[in-house]
Amino acid sequence: MLMPSEFDTSLERIPISSIPAVNVATVPQRSPLRYPGGKTWLIPHVRAWLSGINPKPEVLVEPFAGGAVVSLTAVMEGLTERCVMSEIDPDVAAFWKAALWHSDELIGRVLAFVPTRESVAELDCRVSGTVVERGFRTLVLNRTRRGGILANGASLARVGEAGKGVRSRWYPDTISRRLKAISEYADRIEFRETDGLGILQEKTCASDSRTVVFVDPPYTAAGKGAGKRLYNHKQLDHRELFARLAQTETDFLMTYDQSPEIIDQIRRHCFQVKRVNMKNTHHDQIWELLITRRPVF
Repeated sequence: MLMPSEFDTSLERIPISSIPAVNVATVPQRSPLRYPGGKTWLIPHVRAWLSGINPKPEVLVEPFAGGAVVSLTAVMEGLTERCVMSEIDPDVAAFWKAALWHSDELIGRVLAFVPTRESVAELDCRVSGTVVERGFRTLVLNRTRRGGILANGASLARVGEAGKGVRSRWYPDTISRRLKAISEYADRIEFRETDGLGILQEKTCASDSRTVVFVDPPYTAAGKGAGKRLYNHKQLDHRELFARLAQTETDFLMTYDQSPEIIDQIRRHCFQVKRVNMKNTHHDQIWELLITRRPVF
């Protein structure tokens, strides 16, 4: 019998998902945030995963919300009755609090703001204030920085689309429509500013077949540097995450960049895994792992 450390961790032996990654332009855009590592391309997989669960899931838990596209899609498309999403980054958390609890005020600020390098720089210096002020600051920086990166030191877009620079991703009417849509589902969306592992433990401690979990950690394993560059909160015990999921019977979908460390954890806990080919923000073809408790894809 092979010990876990002796498992074959080669990517080529992992089967490919029967559902291809899609052009994000063909998927409804739910989130106002341009989140690094966003999962809009994954939505067909999310639909297949959730629609295959009977009875229909009541609650989807997303412990690392980020742009929260999966939670928003699940609720808005009726794939689950409601969702619980958490985020530990205080700036991102402020945005979701503002979007869910102070939508009209946030929309007013969006429609009134004119992004220039000077106005964005002035806003960047305001690190405190009300939840709406902080949430609006997060939204502006996310939409005007290169790649939507919120980590400290990220630079503003220089050229952008059609040479518009910081204005190239600032569409006030579109952003406002998305915020308005989110507010209409606010009574079905629970948000917590807390640690992802903690909310995962809380929401899966009981054997509830109508609770499901979507896990997309914004942290890379095996010492890869992207997480350090893209996110202010980048520490996560990957083994602990796998162990906590293994200790429950909760149905889940988890995504990860491929690495021997992660494949070893998949084998160790006898999870199912498929891979899907997608493009990153630089249009490079990369493989993403889709990890589940049961065969799905």
